[in-house]
Amino acid sequence: MSLVCNHRRQFFRKFSGVVAIGATAPLISQTAHAELNEDRNNKRLSLYNRHTGERVKGVFSANGVLQQDVLNSFQHNLRDHRQNESVKMDIRLFDFLDQIQRRLGSDKEIHIISAFRSEKTNAMLASRSSAVAKKSFHMKGMAIDFAIPGIELKLIRDTAKSLKLGGVGYYPNSGFVHIDTGWVRSW
Repeated sequence: MSLVCNHRRQFFRKFSGVVAIGATAPLISQTAHAELNEDRNNKRLSLYNRHTGERVKGVFSANGVLQQDVLNSFQHNLRDHRQNESVKMDIRLFDFLDQIQRRLGSDKEIHIISAFRSEKTNAMLASRSSAVAKKSFHMKGMAIDFAIPGIELKLIRDTAKSLKLGGVGYYPNSGFVHIDTGWVRSW
């Protein structure tokens, strides 16, 4: 009889372990699901300014709540480095970049070529190139020129265009894509 009892005890120990694991499986999947949802609800960027060598990264929107300290650091990073001036950048630009990254399945650092431009800087650049608009969205904090090392510019351009969130310019000879929060158009 003691043999039967020992086998029953071992059976119940094993069976109770399976029940315990089975009972926690929904909790594990619910936790993983919550983490995925939290990540989807958090918008993050990693920016590198090629002119200043400065890097900044962070979650700029957590569950729909803007993180002003992160936005301030982004705006400083995107300043006109020639005049050392910054403006409040259009938040839709950060959303645009976040959506591009998500569509590309990338969390790579975004290299900034140009973002905010003061009137003085824009006039100087416009005098040197016909590709610079005299009333550029850069002067309003509504445009960014960027590249993502390791990702083809054509793919970045096509992804940005598919989102239909604003203007998309393609400058392969200069090595960047332009996005802005103006009307939907491309060149």
